[in-house]
Order: sequence, then C-alpha cells, then structure tokens
Amino acid sequence: MNEDENLKQHFRDSEAPFIEQVTGWLQQAADQYRPILTAFLNPRQVYIAQTMVNQLDDVRMRANGGYAGAELKRVLFYPTYYEPQLADFQLTLFNIVYPLKFATLKHGQILGTLANAGVERDVFGDIISDGEAWQFFCESELADYFSDQIDRFGKTKIHLTPVALTNVIDPQNDWESITTTVSSLRADSVIKAAFNLSRHHAKEAVEAKHVRLNWAELTKADYELALLDMLSVKHYGRVRLAEVGGETKKARLRITLNIIHSK
Repeated sequence: MNEDENLKQHFRDSEAPFIEQVTGWLQQAADQYRPILTAFLNPRQVYIAQTMVNQLDDVRMRANGGYAGAELKRVLFYPTYYEPQLADFQLTLFNIVYPLKFATLKHGQILGTLANAGVERDVFGDIISDGEAWQFFCESELADYFSDQIDRFGKTKIHLTPVALTNVIDPQNDWESITTTVSSLRADSVIKAAFNLSRHHAKEAVEAKHVRLNWAELTKADYELALLDMLSVKHYGRVRLAEVGGETKKARLRITLNIIHSK
C-alpha cells in the first residue's frame, strides 16, 4: 500500500479531493524549493495538512489566521531552509466602520454579505467583535476587491478600513468546554450532547438544512464526525469536536466539545 492510500484510510472518502490538493502543494514546495501559500483553511483541514507534513522530511508548514486563537488560517508549506515571516501569509485586517450609535451589526449579516460578494468562502478568514467593534481578515490579494464592492451590511452603510494586524481587537470568546459521553460520533449524537436536545430534534435540525459541517451544508444526521470537525446549528450555536477519548465500561465514547451558544 503506498503512502497516499495509507493516508486515505485514516480520513474520510469525502476528504480525498482535499488530500490530493495538499499532496499537490507539498509536491510544489519540494520540487520548486519555495514556499506555497494556501487560502484560508478550517481547523479540520489544517489538522489533515499537518498530519501529511509530519510524514515528510523536506517540507514543513505553519498556519496563521492573523491573531492567536484564529479559527480559519492560511497555511504556508515551505522547504526546511526557509524561515517564514508574518508578511508571507498575505493577511489584511479590515476595520468595519459603521454608525455605532444608530446600528448594530451581526456576525451572520457580515458573513452573508462577504460570502455573496462573488468570491469563494476561503478568501476571507475570521469575523471578530469585542461586542462593539467588528473586524475581519482576508487575503491581501483581494483587499481592494472587498473595499470596492462592499459598502453596506444589511441596511447599514459601512466603510472598510485596512489596519495593521497589530490593531486586532480582543475578540469576545464565549467558547466553553465540556467533557461528556456519546453512543457514537454521529452528527446527531454530538448535537444532542452539545445542546441538550433529543436525538429526534437533532435529526430534524439536519433534515431542515439547519446544520453546517465545516462551513458546508450537512445532509445526513448519521454522518460520522472526526477530530476538529465543526458543526453550526441554526438557533443553537456551534460545536467543535475537540478531543476523542477512550470508551467507558458501558461502551460509550468519552469526548470533549467546545461549544458557543447562539445569543
């Protein structure tokens, strides 16, 4: 069995195209002996990339999303001689200037507008707030595009101002961690455990298309989750599978979840 086949055994069939993409980037970094930069990757994708890099001697990687604790990060694959600099990640941080006294912005509003601006979802990173100010990260290559295209979120007129990465706000962090047990790593089991729902209710949320897995629509309630997968459940919040432990005596799985509840 070659290394590629071996790797694919450890990951899901649906992740095969991403594994091939990473293989291509790694090949490029090794053959061309230069750094290769990706778009923004989610935590699961960063984990897969790191697992693949760990098997190599001649290529390393570093991930950066613009601030400590970033969820979405650009990854730099580079030959061992290279010493990455912050500038290599080509990140632009935008301040969203809006009339604070007269309007409130919401994460979903900003995300929806950016995602519908005629660009791929992976060209912008985290959208953050300290409760008042709002900022988001994007690929520097597209900074001018966002500046030119976006002048409102919902009905609120806004202005995008690029600022230095050192001016990042301290985002409100409402994540809480819980350790619990589940009968399996099925999506509905994890949703049930995270938000105290019945299995039936969790399944209904998936069927109503109210659940996203790693930023893509989830269509099967029995979909098996893997380490660092992120679920967004409309009206309830978000949950990330942070750790998978051993089995209990009753053959249940011990897991740690990071949860953020919808306001």
